[in-house]
Amino acid sequence: MPKPKKAARGKHRWVAFQVNESIQRDNLKKLLGERMYGLEWKLFDMVKQSKRTFAILKTTLSDYQEALEKLNEISGFETITSSGKIRLVRERLKSYL
Repeated sequence: MPKPKKAARGKHRWVAFQVNESIQRDNLKKLLGERMYGLEWKLFDMVKQSKRTFAILKTTLSDYQEALEKLNEISGFETITSSGKIRLVRERLKSYL
């Protein structure tokens, strides 16, 4: 079965954020699942440093604003950048690593 064409896949946004602690991927997914209930999202890249964790999350364009608000409401979380292209988000995130 062929892959759906780009227009049929829907628009989305990539959001880079930082967590002010070192956290395991499973724990981060569980926390996001609790806080981002009702939104469509998927955790992509994740880089742990000694006391911080950087991650990239994909969300639909329609859930984007609410996802930003919910991420920033979580204690110790801070959004860094976002874009419609993951390549741009990864490049911008490199300056924090």
